[in-house]
Amino acid sequence: MSNKPRVAVAALTVSAAALLALLGEEGFRSKPYIPTQGDVPTIGYGSTAYEDGSKVTLADPPISKERALQIVRNHKSKDEALFRASLPGVKLTQGEYDLYMDFTYQFGISNWRSSSMRRYLLQGEYVQACNVLPAWRNQGGRDCSMPQNWGPKGCKGVWTRQLERHAKCLGEQS
Repeated sequence: MSNKPRVAVAALTVSAAALLALLGEEGFRSKPYIPTQGDVPTIGYGSTAYEDGSKVTLADPPISKERALQIVRNHKSKDEALFRASLPGVKLTQGEYDLYMDFTYQFGISNWRSSSMRRYLLQGEYVQACNVLPAWRNQGGRDCSMPQNWGPKGCKGVWTRQLERHAKCLGEQS
C-alpha cells in the first residue's frame, strides 16, 4: 500500500512536471519525420495527429514550438478525459496518474483501454499494474528490449522509457 495520497482519478490532471518531462523525452522536431523503423510520421513533440484527427504526413510543412505545444495540449486534454472515464472509482497518486498518462501518449488511449494495467487498477491491484509496464516493449514488430534493435532508427528508447515508468510506478507504491 502506498504511503502517498491517492485521489479519485476524476479529480486529477497531468502535472506541469510530467508535461515538461514528456516534452523533454519526446524532443522537438519542426519537420515531420519517422522516429524509428516501422513507426508513423511524427512532428513537434512526438505528435502523430493534429487536433482535427488528421494524421501527420511526411509532406506536411514545418511547425513552430508554440504550434507543437498546442497540438500536445489538445491531445493530452482529449486523452485525459478518456483516461479518467476508463477508471471509474479508481484512486491514483499524482505520480501514477502522470506515468500512465505518459504511457497513453506513447502507446495510445485504445491500447490503454484494452490493457491489463487498466484491468488491474480497476481491481485495486496497483503493484500488478506496475509490473505489466515492461511487457509493452514492442514497436514496429520488434522487441525493443533486445540490443539488436537498438541501432540507428532502433527502438531502445521505447524499452528504456518503459523501464523508467516501471521504476517510478513501483516507487509510488512505497
